[in-house]
Amino acid sequence: MGFPQSIAPQSYARVAGVCYLLIILLGVFGQIIVRGSLIVPADAAATVQNITASPMLWRWGIIGDIAMHLLDIPVMAILYLLLSPVNKPVALLALGFNIIQTAVLATNKLVLIIPLIVLGNTQYTSAFSAEQINAQIQLLIDVHNYGFGLGLIFFGLACLCYGYLIFKSGYFPKVIGMLMAIAGLCYLLNSITLILAPALSPFVFPLLGICLIAELAFCLRLLIKGVTLSQWQHQVQKLEC
Repeated sequence: MGFPQSIAPQSYARVAGVCYLLIILLGVFGQIIVRGSLIVPADAAATVQNITASPMLWRWGIIGDIAMHLLDIPVMAILYLLLSPVNKPVALLALGFNIIQTAVLATNKLVLIIPLIVLGNTQYTSAFSAEQINAQIQLLIDVHNYGFGLGLIFFGLACLCYGYLIFKSGYFPKVIGMLMAIAGLCYLLNSITLILAPALSPFVFPLLGICLIAELAFCLRLLIKGVTLSQWQHQVQKLEC
């Protein structure tokens, strides 16, 4: 299935594990450390003041997010190679959903660049009152949050596919497949709630902790043990027969 030798799946799995771990760490850095420290909920003025005082931290958050999406590419390719022996159409479907998610989230980063352009150019700051600028920056942050939620719809669908493939593979633990499928449902529930009933979103958002547990478990499995090689070879032989 595209691997040149029997040991290659383990090497590819560990590369995916390293990239996946970096994605998780960069996601925590951007969403919690950077935006979590600079964005003050329900206080646009304080948020703008924080971004103005720490523009480089905001920029590093964007760079970290872009690096995260670049790392998505090898992870997606390797997961397709690892899981396509189970069911190639479903693996292709997972890959397609994952590509759309990455494209949406990468494009969404443009929204985070606009506040830096507005706040760093006197031509813009002099054209609007402080209240108008604060409202504009808050609007952009809200748009980014909705864009993030939209991207996670596609990732939730990808996780459902990954969960099925992992569960059926025989060379990954079934419990990880179940966790990934549950994570997919949590992503979908969170994003759909954000769009349809935003007032309930704060109550649903904590479910994403389950997603972190599931993805971290899969990541560590890839990194530490990889696939169960005998079961992998059995699955590939079945496919070739």
